[in-house]
Amino acid sequence: MSSGISVGIITVSDRASAGEYEDHGGPALRKACEGYEWQVGAEAVIPDDLEQIQRTIRAFSSQGCGLVLTTGGTGIAHRDVTPEAIRGIMRVEIPGFGESMRMQSLEITPNAILSRSLAAIVDTSLVIALPGKPSGAVECLGFVVGAIPHSVKLARGVPTSC
Repeated sequence: MSSGISVGIITVSDRASAGEYEDHGGPALRKACEGYEWQVGAEAVIPDDLEQIQRTIRAFSSQGCGLVLTTGGTGIAHRDVTPEAIRGIMRVEIPGFGESMRMQSLEITPNAILSRSLAAIVDTSLVIALPGKPSGAVECLGFVVGAIPHSVKLARGVPTSC
């Protein structure tokens, strides 16, 4: 779809980061990114910890990832802090991404209304917080994929024609 995008993938999960179960969200997103001809340049599995989420996003951005995808921590459980972590370091939120993901996901499951998925610009990266369920993460990425290349260019300060 659009080559030339360097991607960082962050799985946010207490249990996966502790080795209690295998991460499936990160590998599912990696496969989706490869299908879009994007280059996955960094990956991490970290706990639901606000400061660690922020450090990892900023590290991936400084490593040149124009797109940072997180999977997990977007629900309403006590430990779900991914949206708060992103909002604490973002320059600007892009509400249309979260709105689109929720609206299209509602056609699949009524629980989509509980999602707090969002997108924002952090440093020079587009950051998209996706659901923790692997199929939901890949579906939501697909719902917004058309806007990603232009958004990444804007986040990186690349002049665009439109």
